[in-house]
Amino acid sequence: MLPVLYSFRRCPYAMRARMALLYSSIDLELREVVLKDKPAAMLAASPKGTVPVLLLPGAQLQGSQVLDQSRDIMHWALAIDDPQQWLNEELVESINQLIDYNDNQFKTHLDHYKYWERYPAESQQFYRDQGELFLTDLEQHLSRQRYLLADKISMADIALFPFIRQFTFVDKVWFDQAPYPKLKIWLQEFLQSPLFLAAMKKRPPWQEGDSPTPLG
Repeated sequence: MLPVLYSFRRCPYAMRARMALLYSSIDLELREVVLKDKPAAMLAASPKGTVPVLLLPGAQLQGSQVLDQSRDIMHWALAIDDPQQWLNEELVESINQLIDYNDNQFKTHLDHYKYWERYPAESQQFYRDQGELFLTDLEQHLSRQRYLLADKISMADIALFPFIRQFTFVDKVWFDQAPYPKLKIWLQEFLQSPLFLAAMKKRPPWQEGDSPTPLG
């Protein structure tokens, strides 16, 4: 029995999980979902109702058979196979710091900026300014090396990329002229990468009884 991944390819959390699973060559069944019509089987496995959700065929991680946090899915995949050492032991603390800020602060600024009509307390410009503080920090990181923490890819690059992509695509005209030359190069590399293109491959929504669909 293969692991089963419930996912929505345009969700940044699901995107980074898919990229990690592909990178680690995990053989699994992909079930693409429509967020407005979530499958009952997914909700039974993870009542919180968000993607990604990975169902393991056995108790493979601390006695649990369901992983419903993208970060946990990434760690699970990298523990199985990490050929390019995305999770370098020397970088673990720095990786965690960047992902913590991305998930706990920047994601809020991103949501407020992208869906600013829902948050009328401030202007869209204000919310973009808050998010730009992180972009400025990442630009400084990239001025020191090719990727965020080293001259090779780490888990931090993959974990942050989908969120930076979403933020910069809210107003592409603005970002194209914004003063982030290193970040633009970094972003474009991942946008053109075979890993991202494979993770974003469009699939029809899964329905009960469908034949298994691989992620790759």
